[in-house]
Amino acid sequence: MDENKKPGIGFFAKYLSLWVALCIALGVAIGYFFPGVPASLGKFEYAKVSIPVALLIWLMIYPMMLKVDFTSIKNAGKKPKGLIITLAVNWLIKPFTMYAIAWFFLKVVFRALIPTALATEYLAGAVLLGAAPCTAMVFVWSYLSDGDAGYTVVQVAVNDLVILVAFTPIVAFLLGVSDVRVPWDTLLLSVILFVVIPLSAGALSRSRLIRRRGKAWFESVFLKKFDGITEAGLLLTLVILFAFQGETILNNPIDILLIAVPLVIQTYLIFAIGYGWAKLWNVPYEVAAPAGMIGASNFFELAVAVAISLFGLSSGAALATVVGVLTEVPVMLSLVKIARATRGRFPSDAKPSAAEYDDKRRITR
Repeated sequence: MDENKKPGIGFFAKYLSLWVALCIALGVAIGYFFPGVPASLGKFEYAKVSIPVALLIWLMIYPMMLKVDFTSIKNAGKKPKGLIITLAVNWLIKPFTMYAIAWFFLKVVFRALIPTALATEYLAGAVLLGAAPCTAMVFVWSYLSDGDAGYTVVQVAVNDLVILVAFTPIVAFLLGVSDVRVPWDTLLLSVILFVVIPLSAGALSRSRLIRRRGKAWFESVFLKKFDGITEAGLLLTLVILFAFQGETILNNPIDILLIAVPLVIQTYLIFAIGYGWAKLWNVPYEVAAPAGMIGASNFFELAVAVAISLFGLSSGAALATVVGVLTEVPVMLSLVKIARATRGRFPSDAKPSAAEYDDKRRITR
């Protein structure tokens, strides 16, 4: 098909990286020049979770959940390698490499640029990010990289269960603090909003529509109605996220760049470990890609909430967790491209159709 003839979202999907950059710039400009906008949106928050952002993330996740075949969820236990990789990388490796990398850059390499006390706070924020694997956005990265939707759900659900018991002791150990209070309302609300609701809605829609209209109509007609929704939701989310932090970004450009260095290095390292391990174990691409993505991205709502609770809203730790939010999308989009470019090196459980592959190829080009 001629790319220039592809209507609507095809044009935006083709140049997604450009739109991401423009939306980041737009969000920063809104936050700096029109601070009343994010201030008004900030009123719609519960348990440190922004409701507008949550709705947009839900909008991104729902189309993917529609494609989840619950048979694949039931069968996930028959393919344990992906789960083993995810759990080992996220809980036995990631928090400790994050601490080591952040300590090296913030305390040694950038010692002359960052006061010692502030570097310690930045380090704390980095640790909080490292101990909180992604719950929401990983569904988007899995979708864009042609991951197995059902298996991704299982991977995320298992990590959410581990967070309940592992997050507090790991953070307490690495930060040397004894009073780490996990905001359970933030954790539980995030799981409900980003996993339970979209998964339930997708499963209910899928079962009812297939029963009434047939699987062929569901896949060829109904699912097509959601083409581009995930990408559009991503762009709108970026505008809001960066609007919230526009003034902070422009007032602390040097510190944000310095904090970003170890966070970006850590992201690529963790993806390389998880994805490379999957290659060594001959794990199918559809499982390997999201296995790498979950560890590479972060549960930033939880990290930000804990940073504010422990160190205060204006602390360096809170700023560091915000930098994690700012760097995640551009870096994760680059990892999606890397995964798609190397998919031929992995075995595959289910290749996408030619049309679907062509559509997603435009997204990540």
